[in-house]
Amino acid sequence: MSSTATELRAALVDRLTEDGILTEAEWSAAARTVPRELFTGTYFMPVAGSFPTAYRPVREGEPGWLEGVYTDETLITQLDGRTRPDDVAEGTVPGNPSSSSTLPSLVLRMWQQLGAQAGHRVLEIGTGTGYSTALGAHCLGDADLTSVEYDPVVGGVAAAALKAAGFSPRLIIGDGLRGDPDGGQYDRLIATCSVRYIPLPWLHQVRPGGKILVTLAGWSYANALALLDVTGPGEATGRFLPGCTSFMIARPHDRPPRPTLALLPGEERPSEIDPAKLDDWTGGWVAQLAAPSAERMGAGAEQILWDVSTGSQARTAPDTNGGWSVVQRGPVRLWARVERAVRRWQDAGEPHQEGFGITVSAAGQRVWLGAEDGPGWNLPI
Repeated sequence: MSSTATELRAALVDRLTEDGILTEAEWSAAARTVPRELFTGTYFMPVAGSFPTAYRPVREGEPGWLEGVYTDETLITQLDGRTRPDDVAEGTVPGNPSSSSTLPSLVLRMWQQLGAQAGHRVLEIGTGTGYSTALGAHCLGDADLTSVEYDPVVGGVAAAALKAAGFSPRLIIGDGLRGDPDGGQYDRLIATCSVRYIPLPWLHQVRPGGKILVTLAGWSYANALALLDVTGPGEATGRFLPGCTSFMIARPHDRPPRPTLALLPGEERPSEIDPAKLDDWTGGWVAQLAAPSAERMGAGAEQILWDVSTGSQARTAPDTNGGWSVVQRGPVRLWARVERAVRRWQDAGEPHQEGFGITVSAAGQRVWLGAEDGPGWNLPI
């Protein structure tokens, strides 16, 4: 006999509790109560072995649909900013994920890390399917939660699902990077998209003493989760958190359209670092800090960096002596910047991202290693 939604939901909560992810009673109660199936009536599953990746829709009532809803997995609900599962009559479709229901363990862990309590006003950036919003509304109440969604179609579907689940937080369709269009003084801000830098409206809409929880990313798609304390209007400081957290980048912060890459000749020399260090979760993020306008491609010994804005390129390859070579061209020596950053990180013992912090002030936004006066990199505001 197949399991019911209630049974599957309880089993998922039990697993997350045993794994040490769910540690607070109020969020455990929310996870046991909020029906994720209302927010993922249909979703995409990648087709194993397809390249480029193809997706097939999984619809309500199909074999495995409900079991998929209650796996601790991210469920894709939109491709390329327009294609939803219900738009696909049959077969499979290619595309790039543009909206999803994030895996429950991450959503619940972040709500707990935010430290929001009853009575706090909370601004959520990225309503998505509305599942995270429903969890927040369950714990904090509808009146104190505002959620902003960029995509009107996604936001409309989420609003209907929230209503069906019995929740009515304040929902806004707009650019979440601008925060609440009516302004306000929030106690907490949580983002379920990533950004290249902390948007200035957030730093003025969260009161001094409040907190911002957001994933910083970039055009090389390396991610790091930061918890910031707002210290004054437009000012904040914080640390990066343990684990490996990633989100889709906010559409206004995504890389610009680009032509097909053409690898061009340049100046060749030995590489001072093993290019495979960029495949490390933190190593790739350090490289992105050093070259924030570059997109990274390739893997292992054969990395490619390409800065569309300047036409600068760098590419690495193994050499005949057991080391690596790099070819660079353009006004920005991308690999030289990456080498300096990675070597500083290596000199510090290759700490995970929790060894880094961030300071935001009128002078800019700076990520630093170890202590505030340590090595650092400016974010691309």
